[in-house]
Amino acid sequence: MILKKAHHGFYVFGVAFFYFIFWPFFYYCSLKPERFKRLNSLRRRWAIVSSAFAGIFYRFEFEQPVDWSKTYIVCPNHTSNLDINAMCTLVNTNCGFMGKQELEEGIVTRLFFRTVDIPVNRDSKMSSFRAFKKAAEKLQGGVTLIIFPEGGIADDYPPRLQEFKNGPFRLAIELKIPILPITAVNTWQVFWDDGKKYGSRPGVCKYRVHQPIDTAHLTINDADALRDQVYSVMKQQLEQAQPFTIV
Repeated sequence: MILKKAHHGFYVFGVAFFYFIFWPFFYYCSLKPERFKRLNSLRRRWAIVSSAFAGIFYRFEFEQPVDWSKTYIVCPNHTSNLDINAMCTLVNTNCGFMGKQELEEGIVTRLFFRTVDIPVNRDSKMSSFRAFKKAAEKLQGGVTLIIFPEGGIADDYPPRLQEFKNGPFRLAIELKIPILPITAVNTWQVFWDDGKKYGSRPGVCKYRVHQPIDTAHLTINDADALRDQVYSVMKQQLEQAQPFTIV
């Protein structure tokens, strides 16, 4: 446990150190919307470098190649803060996260949640309405959104798949945007939640990128069925947890 705690401190140091190195470039790109795509590209590099510094890497198994020229709502399960880095690494296009409002005031996350990402207070119907309206505008502008359908990381350890929120699935159907389900298989074993309680360790975080689910033929009445379909896909993958073919 002492070594895991020490490793977690080393990881946090790396995140902060490389954020300081990247910050002038982040700030420059954050000044104008036309530079947001470049800001995302830099964030992707920061996520890769700061994780690798602590010996943490991300590997993805694809059910089929992803056409990143298309717009998606990416729906991963959520067991670790590393899931954010992993999605930055995976989504090789202009993208944004939808996340809890507190991140708008975070030292590291503030710049992103005031530019490319969308903060939401899920306890406020008005905040949720504004956030999903902004999400719709981004999707219609060709920006892929990453939304954790569980709404956050639960307190269960070992983690279990939590009930999904309806918002991402209603949004996907209303805008006819495909859902891209992604299963984080073992990330919690490397780094659970924020890492403060159990620490962390070097390792390879494995993700299964499932086949996109088309929503063009669905109506809003199908939102619950779509939600349950995505939940079932992830639950089955977690139950199987078979060896990955690494790409």
